[in-house]
Amino acid sequence: MCKGDDETCPLFHEHAKTFRQELDAERRSFLKSSVMAAGGLAALGTGGMSLVTPALAQKSAAKQPAKQGYHYLPANSDTVHWGYFSKKIKPQVEVDSGDIITIEALTHHAGDDLDRMVSGDPGAESVFLWTKEKKGVDRRGAGPTEPGKYKKGSGEGQGVHIMTGPAYVRGAEPGDILEVRIIDCVPRPSANPKYKGKSFGSNAAAWWGFHYNDMLTEKREVVTIYEVDARGVKNWAEAVYNFKWVPQTDPFGVTHETIDYPGVPVDHSLTKPNYDVLKGVRVPIRPHFGTLGLAPAEADFVDTIPPSYTGGNIDNWRIGKGAVMYYPVSVEGGLLSVGDPHASQGDSELCGTAIECSLTGTFQLILHKKADLGGTPLEALNYPMLETATEWVVHGFSFANYLQELGAEAQSAIYSKSSVDLALRDAFRKMRHFLMTTKGLTEDEAVSLMSIGVDFGVTQVVDGNWGVHGIVKKDIFAGRV
Repeated sequence: MCKGDDETCPLFHEHAKTFRQELDAERRSFLKSSVMAAGGLAALGTGGMSLVTPALAQKSAAKQPAKQGYHYLPANSDTVHWGYFSKKIKPQVEVDSGDIITIEALTHHAGDDLDRMVSGDPGAESVFLWTKEKKGVDRRGAGPTEPGKYKKGSGEGQGVHIMTGPAYVRGAEPGDILEVRIIDCVPRPSANPKYKGKSFGSNAAAWWGFHYNDMLTEKREVVTIYEVDARGVKNWAEAVYNFKWVPQTDPFGVTHETIDYPGVPVDHSLTKPNYDVLKGVRVPIRPHFGTLGLAPAEADFVDTIPPSYTGGNIDNWRIGKGAVMYYPVSVEGGLLSVGDPHASQGDSELCGTAIECSLTGTFQLILHKKADLGGTPLEALNYPMLETATEWVVHGFSFANYLQELGAEAQSAIYSKSSVDLALRDAFRKMRHFLMTTKGLTEDEAVSLMSIGVDFGVTQVVDGNWGVHGIVKKDIFAGRV
């Protein structure tokens, strides 16, 4: 019997539609049940080795509604904003502190293989819709939207990530801290019946990659498509094929010599796919969200590419299931948005992207009010902080708050001013602050410990505002508990 996978069936379209509806219902049911089965969520992160002390946890919990809410935010052309954070965006959902929310996140690289990553998926199809008459999401980036000012397209591609949201957290005000617990993070299955049970992602070795000006032969952009097991049986990704980018003319008639505007649909009749690539190589998957954070206060529309003090495009593969992120709130409601989902990435994201693969995440959002932070590890936290069961991770950037530090031209100047040296200096300062304020070390103690017990690594060198992270193991302090 046809289940939407036999194009010769007279009722193919009807069966395919039923399959998509069942898939969507199954996805939602699975995510909600997995969240509810977790149980005891309010107790997460309140142990003696957490940044949230028991006393702070009690104060924050006392401000939450008696009944915990659950929300589901799908990704479609009505719920996403493409390429920018903004304090001006109307929230897609309002939540209370303590609520749980499942948010779908689409990769902005799905246009690299529409057949595998978009076809048959109503949400993705609405976002990636682009004909001569219409774009499903017209603005892509924080740049100009007036046709007389842009050349590549509305938003000018000054920011590339498809962001779902924002979510407005009731009661959140500047000076507060939003705790974001990542409860689950799963691949979005391909809705094309030909690829049932599979997910796909794209890795672009692009012109903005660290490697690009150091090629052994001619400069080129190469896209590799990877397959991920959507059922979760295989914990690795495998390359399917790659292709060299060739000029692509979008439906509005603009030719893109390079990958310079997000979501351009690739016409594969022009490419030469190479299926003999990375044979026998299994890449361990690390599902995570490359771009997750709050709206900054400094500008109305902010390019999603450079990360900053409210989070954003940090591109740390550790920001996945089981992790907790702490973000300083800059605007009313916080305005959390989720995007840039990755199946896997190494430290540095060297060639330009990770395996860009659509994911669905489930989060618990907990608000910690400024008035309750005094004397706690979260007091004076003015940068995004990551906590796992075993580690604390600070994120340093070339400029801690580039929007403030670089002035009126910050969103363009940042791309020419970043360096690993500056990012390491910022990570050092943040780790020193963390060790001195959270663990009560003297400056001399903190400096010594950083050299012998803290691992610093390059988070990314491709996001305009380059990143270095510092990792300290919790068990270093086990003797103090």
